[in-house]
Amino acid sequence: MTGSRDAARELLARWPVVDGHNDLPWALREQVRYDLDRRDIAEDQSAHLHTDLPRLRAGGVGAQFWSVYVRPDHAGDNAVSATLEQIDVVRELLARYPDDLSPALTSGDMEAARAQGRIASLMGAEGGHCINNSLATLRTFHRLGVRYMTLTHNSTIDWADSATDDPRHGGLTTFGEEVVREMNRCGMLVDLSHVSADTMRDALRITTAPVIFSHSSARALCDHPRNIPDDVLAQLPANGGTAMVTFVPKFVLPAAVEWTVRADENMRAHGLHHLDTTAAGMAVQRAFEAADPPPAATAATIADHLDHMREVAGVDHIGIGGDFDGTAFTPTDLADVAGYPNLIAELLDRKWSEADLAKLTWQNAVRTLRVAEDVAREEQARRGPSLATIEQLDGVAS
Repeated sequence: MTGSRDAARELLARWPVVDGHNDLPWALREQVRYDLDRRDIAEDQSAHLHTDLPRLRAGGVGAQFWSVYVRPDHAGDNAVSATLEQIDVVRELLARYPDDLSPALTSGDMEAARAQGRIASLMGAEGGHCINNSLATLRTFHRLGVRYMTLTHNSTIDWADSATDDPRHGGLTTFGEEVVREMNRCGMLVDLSHVSADTMRDALRITTAPVIFSHSSARALCDHPRNIPDDVLAQLPANGGTAMVTFVPKFVLPAAVEWTVRADENMRAHGLHHLDTTAAGMAVQRAFEAADPPPAATAATIADHLDHMREVAGVDHIGIGGDFDGTAFTPTDLADVAGYPNLIAELLDRKWSEADLAKLTWQNAVRTLRVAEDVAREEQARRGPSLATIEQLDGVAS
């Protein structure tokens, strides 16, 4: 595979990766409470993080959606303020590393950064709980640079069902539909990772702009509720959106699902949240991993998902969203952000063409944002901001 890996690096020099989801901001919050001197990503941080600038460069990353995620147990005003803190640390990273990271708000900004050899840096909010049932808060996040919002995280919220929680609404409520419309009007991409299949279908019915799945894989290959059913993948050509495959083993390898249940139970037995990425949390995870080795996902596992997603949705509607620094466990040869060439080499060995790989890595994501920008201009010419409330549309907040 050495020749394929060299060819992969050459391709990524021309068409770098747009990665849909990286949780570095949350890891910085959890590990060092945003003290960037203690996690200087200009230097090797492999002892602590999946992400630093040298490895982003080695991985051929040309654009990154930084997740400004906050956990669902941050509720109400606390969720809003915590999201603002996440936005703040991304802005601090951009100010600290201007030679490497380029602020990006538009598809044009992404192309300009690629021409300059810098990494276009965008933001995505993960979980609609962060807007505290307020469309004005949604609009404010957009003004601050957030360019997608994942409608839920792991918990069902007042207006949308999550994939990994008990459904309460059968998808989106009336207010949830209004959130989607307002995102279309703002130019904020609707992200359907983490939501239930019914929420996916409702959002696709309502949206006038392309959607994304910032970090989800194919349910047909790994029957996990976080993944995308084929009937939803099949709707992407008409919608124009992009499904970005994720690397998290429990979402791509059926054998890893049961193992992860045990790992999560072990974390809770130690009094820790199963997504804890602090030093203490990672020590517990690593000890469990040593005693009970996980099934190994590889770049070939991810390529299997991409082959399937390409077959169902088409090559114009797939992308990459690794979820680095948001998971304790990664595929063996996609251990961190330096690993993308291994995936591209695997796809080259499977006879993917350079034209198709350019769509996967760069062109599809940029096109999706560009079309969402076009839709937003049309919507803004037609109507003003929505003043609707959840009380008006759904009766009362549930």
